[in-house]
Amino acid sequence: MAASHTKLLNIIATALLAVTAITCFSLGKWQLSRADERKQIAAEIQSGRAGARLALRSNTPADQLQAWRPAVAEGIWQPQFSLLLDNRNLNGRPGLWLATPLLLAEGHAVLVLRGWFARPIGDQGVIRIPTPEGLQQIQGELSLRVPRLFELWQASQQAEQGLPLDWPVHVDKQKNLVESRDLIRLQNIDLDQLSKRTGIKFLPIVLMQQEGHADGLIRSWPEPSIDFDKNTGYAMQWFGFAAIAVFAWMGFAWRYWQKRRNLQRRKTP
Repeated sequence: MAASHTKLLNIIATALLAVTAITCFSLGKWQLSRADERKQIAAEIQSGRAGARLALRSNTPADQLQAWRPAVAEGIWQPQFSLLLDNRNLNGRPGLWLATPLLLAEGHAVLVLRGWFARPIGDQGVIRIPTPEGLQQIQGELSLRVPRLFELWQASQQAEQGLPLDWPVHVDKQKNLVESRDLIRLQNIDLDQLSKRTGIKFLPIVLMQQEGHADGLIRSWPEPSIDFDKNTGYAMQWFGFAAIAVFAWMGFAWRYWQKRRNLQRRKTP
């Protein structure tokens, strides 16, 4: 009975070690794939920023709209359609991004992420944002979409619910100001939904502004993590755990084989 119990324990132990080795090896491969993904992202960022500055127009070819590429747009601000993107933290401080359409000469517009400001607290913390009139030249980097936050609901539904029927907002024409308390706050925004509500045709990209007049906004945009060395290090750790499990499995298998061999010798007359 004791021998059968020991045999069962050995079988369970070797099976668990085999599963552990396979699992650790799979996790190591997954970390290597994550490292490859981050290498690709790093290459895309480098390639985009190495491109010549692109002048955005309504007829700009789609293949030139490359993420991270420097770009410049000339147009007129549409501050009545400004909106705020909520829960955008900067260095641990809660804040918001201001986004405003820039109407180009050819009739299309580009949505410009103009910058970050700290979340106002109550009526005393209302932010008044100057938006100059006339033709403006805005420089920045291209993004294929507005950087998104994770939501438990569908982004398209949130966009529809977040753009009220009484939009656009009031703009103080004498001072060229909009107040943060008057602006719509959204978690995310979809360009197609924004186009439907405003009646403006948007280019299928977003311009993250980098330069501009003194408006109190901070232009520090998040970048994806490209630390692929960390993933490679994690992969080596998982492969190491897999190797330990394999050696342990081989040890159990060797001991089991040796016991079986010795038992057969004893039974042999």
